[in-house]
Amino acid sequence: MIKVALTGNIASGKSTVQDFIENFGYKVLDTDVVGHEILKTSSEIKDAFSNYDVFNQDKTISREKLAQLVFSDKKLKDKLESISHPLIRDKMIEFFEQNSSEKVIFVAIPLLFEANMQDLFDKIIFVYADDEIRKKRLILRNKYSEDYAEIRIKSQMPQDKKVVLCDYVIYNDADVESLHKQIKDVLSFIL
Repeated sequence: MIKVALTGNIASGKSTVQDFIENFGYKVLDTDVVGHEILKTSSEIKDAFSNYDVFNQDKTISREKLAQLVFSDKKLKDKLESISHPLIRDKMIEFFEQNSSEKVIFVAIPLLFEANMQDLFDKIIFVYADDEIRKKRLILRNKYSEDYAEIRIKSQMPQDKKVVLCDYVIYNDADVESLHKQIKDVLSFIL
């Protein structure tokens, strides 16, 4: 089985690439979804942030409030990641075991390098989009202020440092046809 990481910085278009890959019939584990589930179920995270205003009225963690908090305080971001990253790693290993008969499987993992999980994969695909394009996407899609979009972009390792660590790069700053062709090309190399 070939284990492929699909990564890219915020608003690069990873989800679009993931959709194409899933439409081709491949299994993809989305670690953003896993992370959201962990936020809902982890008593350790709830306990760690119990003294902060990050809860909804029903005592569940508000992703938006938690994000605002951790992206303004590196120590709290590190605290959250020290709890969530090992749990996400466990879910990925479980996904590999459950799909061991597949020829190739994918894991969409935005923080691959930040979480130091590249050792789990045989191949790494990086989705790249220009920083200005990504900032515009965040402002439009997520309704972020320009300052907050900038904070979110700068919270990740720069793209140029990641590109050299990857096996394949898909450039997502043109049209959908170009993106689709690049994905097909990369898949043909992997298979």
